[in-house]
Amino acid sequence: MAENFFEQLSSDLNELLKNNNEYNVIIEVGQAPNIQAFKAHSIILNSRCLYFKDLLSTMTYNSNHLKIVKLTDISVEVFDIIIMYIYAGTISLENVNVSVIFELLISSSEFHLEELTKHVQLFLLENKTSWLRLNFYHVYQASFKDKNLNNFAQILLLNIQVLYLIQMNSLIFRKIS
Repeated sequence: MAENFFEQLSSDLNELLKNNNEYNVIIEVGQAPNIQAFKAHSIILNSRCLYFKDLLSTMTYNSNHLKIVKLTDISVEVFDIIIMYIYAGTISLENVNVSVIFELLISSSEFHLEELTKHVQLFLLENKTSWLRLNFYHVYQASFKDKNLNNFAQILLLNIQVLYLIQMNSLIFRKIS
């Protein structure tokens, strides 16, 4: 019988990210003046993220034997969650602002991180339905721009329709009573 030691592996990879030993990629995230540089390892990025695998395969190393990636369309807070997921396979969304979680959903889909995308979708649908309803137009529009999120948009629309029907039935029942 094979034993799994994922917790220690996750911890070790998290430590590798923190201590920056033998990194060969620098990912500059955000827009001035809020730019943060993340030091990473191409082998980890390539194996865990299709987006980085495709991107890094087209890049050459500079004179310092580094590949420099600039990501201006993602916040530092969202990328910090994504890079932790890539390295350690762990995330915590409980204390994260819901608008950041939605940005994480969009970004994780753009990075082709299917497992993370599914997890964030489920988290939003189970824990943040009131925010999704209040921001329905924005969420629905953003979800349909990305074909990977079409199902999420359809589920959200269905959720809104069901809530509407429940409210209508409640009003009708009150009038009858």
